[in-house]
Amino acid sequence: MKIYLAGPLGFSEAGRFYYNQVLIPAIRKPGYELLDPWTFTSREELDAIEQHPFGEARREAWRALNVVIGIRNQAAIDESDALVAVLDGVDVDSGTAAEIGYAYGKGKPIVGYRGDFRLSADNEGLTVNLQVEFFIRRSGGEIVTKLEEISPALARLGGA
Repeated sequence: MKIYLAGPLGFSEAGRFYYNQVLIPAIRKPGYELLDPWTFTSREELDAIEQHPFGEARREAWRALNVVIGIRNQAAIDESDALVAVLDGVDVDSGTAAEIGYAYGKGKPIVGYRGDFRLSADNEGLTVNLQVEFFIRRSGGEIVTKLEEISPALARLGGA
């Protein structure tokens, strides 16, 4: 089973540590193939943009790479069998929410992982944003609150 892993953890040093040292190994352990969007763009591609001084050339380089990144992520979601979405934060990351919506539209089951204990829902009947939770549950997936619950949730989708 190919799993696309959506989430904002790659943006911070602490997030990258947890993502690479804890979350990814936990998902791979049962034998799932991971499609990791944080690995689709090379350091060389990013460094090429960083070489530009601030200004129009740099903005244009980012605009061009942004399209490439979006296409790569879209193709990986299309290729995946399911999506695992990290839902931590005061509100679900907007890029993660977009990936959830796209995966739902493509008929992919979604498992949401919210290890964050802060309240983040529209009302006490929800775990996160109403529409995000609706699409996760409507996909046949669920929201889990512990790392060790991700693999069993994927297995319930038919993944192992």
